[in-house]
Formats: sequence, C-alpha cells, structure tokens
Amino acid sequence: MPELAKSLQNVENKFLKTIGNNKIRLFNEEFSKYPGTIKLVVGEPDFNTPEHVKKAAEKSIEDNYSHYSPQKGFDGLRKAISNYLSSRYDLTYDPESEIIVTVGATEAIYVSVASIINVGDKVIIPTPAFSFYASTVKALGGIPIEVDVTDNDFKLSSQKLQKVIADEGEDTIKAIILNFPSNPTGVAYDKSEIEELAKVVSGKGIYVICDEIYSELVYDVKHVSFANVLPEQTILINGVSKSHSMTGYRIGYIAAPAAFVAEADKLHAFTTTAASNPAQFGAQEALENGLDDPIETRKVYKQRRDYLVKELNEIGYKTLNPQGAFYVFPRIPKEFGLDSESFARKLAKDARVGVIPGSIFGKGGDNYFRISYAVPLDDLKEAVKRIKKFTEDFEKESVN
Repeated sequence: MPELAKSLQNVENKFLKTIGNNKIRLFNEEFSKYPGTIKLVVGEPDFNTPEHVKKAAEKSIEDNYSHYSPQKGFDGLRKAISNYLSSRYDLTYDPESEIIVTVGATEAIYVSVASIINVGDKVIIPTPAFSFYASTVKALGGIPIEVDVTDNDFKLSSQKLQKVIADEGEDTIKAIILNFPSNPTGVAYDKSEIEELAKVVSGKGIYVICDEIYSELVYDVKHVSFANVLPEQTILINGVSKSHSMTGYRIGYIAAPAAFVAEADKLHAFTTTAASNPAQFGAQEALENGLDDPIETRKVYKQRRDYLVKELNEIGYKTLNPQGAFYVFPRIPKEFGLDSESFARKLAKDARVGVIPGSIFGKGGDNYFRISYAVPLDDLKEAVKRIKKFTEDFEKESVN
C-alpha cells in the first residue's frame, strides 16, 4: 500500500502544486471564527437577483427545458449577448461563431488562457490583480509575468508594457490579462489609455484577455471595452454575476474572433459541456429586459464608495477613489510596520473587521488591503468606527 501511494504521488500535476488554495476563501473562513466580525471580504453583490430574472429561470423549468443546451449556449441567450454588447458598448459579435456561454467568468478565464498557451509561454498580468489570473496561468504550465503598477495609480502604462515585452521577449509572450473596472483596486481605463496600450500590441502575436465583468458598475465615467479599440486581438470576458446579482447562477461568456472561439469551444465542451439551462434563461431575461436593473444598485454602491474613501483617508489610510466595481484598496500606513497579512489578522482579531490582505493580489499588493463595500452602509459605518479605534489604539501602543 505505501508503494502504491508513492507511485500515485509521482503522477500528480506538478503545476497545481505551485498555485496553493484560494486565499480569499481561507481568510473568509478564518475571520468567521471571531464572533461579531464585520466581513468586508467576499466580492459578491449584497442585492437579490431581480424578480423578473428569477421568474424566467423558473419558467424554463416549468417548460421542461431539462436536456442539454447547445454547447455554446442557447441561441436566444447568445443573440441577447450580441445585442447587449452592440447597444451598450458598440461592439459587433456574431452570436453563432463569436460567442460562447460559460459557467461564470471563471470558466471563461480558464478556457481563454488554456486555449492559447503552451507550457513555458508567458502571460503579462498588471498587479495588484485578481489572484485567479496568475493561478490559472501557473496551473496550465505557463509563466505569469507580474507587472507592479502601484506607481501609476494601479494602471498599466504603454511605456511599461513596451518595456516588459522587450525585456521578456515578444516571441515568448502569448497574452496580456487586463481587468477593468479592477478587482481589487476599482480603477478603470479610459479610451485614450486603451488606445495607447493597443498601439503597443497591435499586429503582434499577443492576445489581450480582457475581463470586464464589472463593466456595468462604473461611477462618473463611461466604460469603454478594449474590444472597441483592438477587436481582432481581444478576448472579451463578461457575464451577469455582478451586474444583476447572479453570482450563484454562474453565467459568463466569451466574445472573441471566430477563429479563437472555434478552438476555445473545443475545450469548453470537454470542461463543462454547457451551462445550466435555468441560469441561461435567467441571463437572457436580464440582458433583454433588465438593462436598467443595475441603475439603482450603482447609486447605492457609489454612495458607499464615497463614504468609505472619505472616511479612510481622514483616518490615515491613503485610498484612491475607484471608478468602478465595489472595492477600495487602502494603503497600510508605513509606521505600522506590518505586512498585509499581519495587518489583516490583527484587524480581525482586535477590531473584528475582516479585510483581504493585498499580498493575495500579487506584486505591489503587500502594502495594501482590500475592502469590499458590497455590504449595507450601516455595516460600513460600524466597520469604520472600529477601524478608527483600532488605528488610534495601535498608534498609542507604538508610542508606548
């Protein structure tokens, strides 16, 4: 039996050993052990799915849509996605050949990366960034090239991108992963910034995988897709999870050039076969008749954002004003002398406020922490009171 166990160890996937566990989930579980903790941890809307969306999903069950859907998703949903992208962002995608419905944006990320990289290929990721990107690249045998962009208000500049490509070798790079509005920083790129980045990669054999799942949650700015500027090299990822509070429905999608979609669809077939039928009908309803649903939630998120940014800066945590999503990414005061994990654990233990350490989000993140403001305003106000007292007490201890 021991010999059998030893032989099984020899066939384990060596790439999976490099990625570890989902630390956001682990910290969420750890902080849950402290009674009364206000958890500003998980990136999930605190609103319910709109009633008309739920009814559409229920009706599909009543109408006996109980068999496999088409592999790429129901025709109606793919048409709804195509029409939505056209009307909302002035993008043109053929629903038959250029769109795949996926099980959340997570599957879309995995399928997109897996369809274009081989072992040893490099993928550029501006950081701090959603941790799944680097982990996915590693799990597939690729090499994530993390580019610290904290010196430019969390945005990748065209000059820095050009330098990284030159340093790493253009022929070794298969893709860049961008996410805006961003998790964890909330920053968004405007059209001129996108155009400058596009100039650097245009005509090169480099895909831009652009995760725009928070595109409906923007404040004071208009969302511009990377596909508006460089559609022939862009793999657009989006979904209804954040816009319509449908995280549990697990509906995302890929919109991309037909040649890429044809290859990605092969992997999609062997990964999930197809997305859930009721969820697809709910998503179709959201995109056809729920375009105004995010308006009210945006107003609420903006109110929370404005409150948090002001209060955190006054307490002494330098916080940029995010342009989208529902996160703020405050800087830990240098005088604290704590890395982000130590800070987050101390804050949870002493003040009963749960936040996510910035180190989870890659290079440059260790001086920061992430707060999700997808929680009621009253909870945020109480959390701010606790953070303020925690900070005052910490400063007194440091003096003594």
